[in-house]
Amino acid sequence: MSKPLPKPVPESPSGPAPEATSGSPSEPVPTPGSPSGPPSKPAPDASRRSERSRRAIFDAALALVAENGYAKTTIEGIAARAGVGKQTIYRWWPSKAAVLLDAFLDLTARAHEAMGGEAESEIPDTGDLAADLKHVLRATVDELNDPVFEAPTRALAAEGIVDPDLGARFTETLLEPQLQYYVRRIEAARDAGDVDPGTDPRLAVELLVGPLHHRWIHRTLPLTHAYADALVDHVLRGLAPRA
Repeated sequence: MSKPLPKPVPESPSGPAPEATSGSPSEPVPTPGSPSGPPSKPAPDASRRSERSRRAIFDAALALVAENGYAKTTIEGIAARAGVGKQTIYRWWPSKAAVLLDAFLDLTARAHEAMGGEAESEIPDTGDLAADLKHVLRATVDELNDPVFEAPTRALAAEGIVDPDLGARFTETLLEPQLQYYVRRIEAARDAGDVDPGTDPRLAVELLVGPLHHRWIHRTLPLTHAYADALVDHVLRGLAPRA
C-alpha cells in the first residue's frame, strides 16, 4: 500500500512557510489505530476475565473444603489455589461461608444442567405416588452420598446454625424450593384422593425428608435406597385415606 501524501502546509500571514530542513519530518507520523498506523489491539474483556476468576474461586473453595474440611479452609488458601488476590475475593464476598454458598449453588446449577434440567422440574406425577416419591428420595440419597456434594452441604448446614443470615439464604435459595416440589406433589395426591383429605402437605413432606437428613447429618446408620423406600412406605401408610 502506498504511503499517504503529505498534507500541504498553509501559508502564514507573512508569507509561505519555510521548507522542511533535513532534520524535520516530511510526512505525518502514523499513530496507533490510525489508518496508516499499526492496528490497535482490542481491549481485554473484563467480564470474561471476571468470570474465569469467579469459576477458579468456586472450584478452589469446593476442592479445599472437600480436602481439608470447612474449619481449615481459609480465604487465603482459596485465593492461592484459584490464583487470584485475596482482595478479589473480599470484593465479591463478605466471608468464607458466602463464597462456599455461591460455589455450592453454582455446583448444583451445573449438575442440573448436565441432567438436562431434570432436577429443576416438578416431581413426576405418574399416578403412582409411592413410586414418584421413591424415585426422588433415591436421587437425594445419591446426592448426599456423593463426596462432591457432601462436604459443602455439611459445611453449609453447620455454618448456617451459627450464621443466621447464611442459614436463611441457604434455606431460601436451595432448600425451600426443593421442599415445595414435594409439597405440590402431595397436594396433587390429596386432590386425587390418594391420601387422606385432612393431610397437611408440608407436615407430610417433613415426615419424609426429616428422618433422611437426620440419619445423614448424624451418621447414625447408612443412607441407602432401601431406607428411602421404607420411609415412603411408612409415611404413606399413615397418610392413606380413612375407610
